[in-house]
Amino acid sequence: MAEVAAPTTVEINDAIFCQHFKEVCTDCSYDGREENDSFFGLEFIDRDGLEAPPVTTTKDGVYQCKKHGSSECNQCFGWKKQITRARTAAKKAGRK
Repeated sequence: MAEVAAPTTVEINDAIFCQHFKEVCTDCSYDGREENDSFFGLEFIDRDGLEAPPVTTTKDGVYQCKKHGSSECNQCFGWKKQITRARTAAKKAGRK
């Protein structure tokens, strides 16, 4: 029986995404919402997944946003704020 390889993940400023830079990806059957919610101290709820903005890597292999050239860009990588907004939208839509 063939083994199914686990999807390759990347960490961008403390959040985990698949190799396609998506928190929820149908191409590689990855869902990192629960892990990211937990990391930021939140209970998991069914919310829309985040998608990383366009990124580049430094010579050290650290991801940084293309727009601002920073690996700690709070504007592009403000994951807790983005997760909180997605959670609020999910609650308004009735997905608890």
